[in-house]
This record gives sequence, structure tokens and C-alpha cells, in this order.
Amino acid sequence: MDLLQTLRGQIGPIEEKIGYFFENKDLLILALTHRSFVNELKQRTLAHNERLEFLGDSILGLVIAEYLYHRLPSYPEGPLSQLRSRLVDAPSCAQYVQKLGIADAILLGRGERIGEGKTKLSIQADVFEALIAALYLDGGLKAVKSFLLLHFEADFERIIDSPPRNYKAELQDYSQKKFQKAPVYKIVDAVGPDHAKIFHILVFLNEHEMGVGTGGSKKEAEQRAALDALSKIGVE
Repeated sequence: MDLLQTLRGQIGPIEEKIGYFFENKDLLILALTHRSFVNELKQRTLAHNERLEFLGDSILGLVIAEYLYHRLPSYPEGPLSQLRSRLVDAPSCAQYVQKLGIADAILLGRGERIGEGKTKLSIQADVFEALIAALYLDGGLKAVKSFLLLHFEADFERIIDSPPRNYKAELQDYSQKKFQKAPVYKIVDAVGPDHAKIFHILVFLNEHEMGVGTGGSKKEAEQRAALDALSKIGVE
């Protein structure tokens, strides 16, 4: 519990970095609490940030969608969806946490601390989504919008103005150099009506499953699977 007490003592400086002061400080602590920390302590009264992450994912998508809708009034749905995906994907969310300088405050179990937990892309991305939910629950959408624009509007504009990355091409290049063979993509599920199917795709490198992606088209799902694979092998 020493780490938890240390975090409680750091709330003020963390709030200054975030640029928002919580009415309910426990929401901020919860956003920074990883499952591994709770599992290690085995205290039923202590919660982790996965429920906040679930909520924050939707809120972040909503706020970014609204931002892009007003920022790019002539863009059709497809390009808007692609831009939103780039602004809220795991690498971007992890970079947002790094920019805030709060990664060291994340509460992790001993195994994750000994390893590279605080630098792990997926953990940082999850913390950012949880932080968005904490801001929403404490101050509403206005707090979330103010926070995002204060810290990341320049990042949003940079991504809007830059061409999209082709994750499939990057993974193809990596696989050819590493294994002398191309990645293999497999559709494992496709649900919904024909006009609104959701595809679930796995990508294999050298016959090993390395990434998973979902999307409203095969192309989108494959790109997300390739991104997942690149994240896991440390190519960002």
C-alpha cells in the first residue's frame, strides 16, 4: 500500500500537469491504478481502471469525432473515420500520456514494475482512456474538451495535416526482412447486416498469431491488426 500512499501525496503535482483539479481525487487515483497492482494486493475494496477505460474509450471517440466534424466540414465519413482512428489509437494515446509526464505515477504490480510496465504502450494507452473517463465523471464533457484542446490540439492538427501511415505495408516490410515471407491475414468473424458488417481479423507472422483488429471493412480491420502486431513487436 506504500505506493498508493505515495500516489496520494503526488496528486497535486499530477493535477498541475493535467491542468485540471479533481473534486473527487479518488477518480484520478483509480485512473492510474492498473489491474496488476490490485491483483497483487488482493484487496476486494481496491478497484482498478478497466471500467474507466471502457467508458473513456467511448467518450474520447465522441469528443474527437465532434472536433473533426467541425474542423473538416467538407470531409466525408470515410476520411473522418480514418482520422479519428489515428487520433485515438493506442500509439497516439500512449504518446499523450508520455507528453503529460504522468507515466511514472501509474500503479503497477511488482511484475510489471520489474519489467517494462510503465513504458508499455498498451498500459499507457489504457491509462489515458481511463483518465478521460475520470475527467468526464468529475467535470463532464466540458472538462474533457478543455483538457484535450489544452494539451493536444497541436498534435491533432499535425496528424490531420500528415498522410496516414500504412501499417500493413510496414508490417509487410518487417516480415519480409525478418522471416522472408509475408504476413497472413485471416477473417475469424464477420457480424452484422451486409451494409454494416464488423470484421474481426487476425494477422500471423511466421505462422504465429501477432495481432488482432476489427473494423467496418476488411481493409480497416487488417490495418488495425497490423498496427496491433507492430505495437507488440515494438515497431511504432
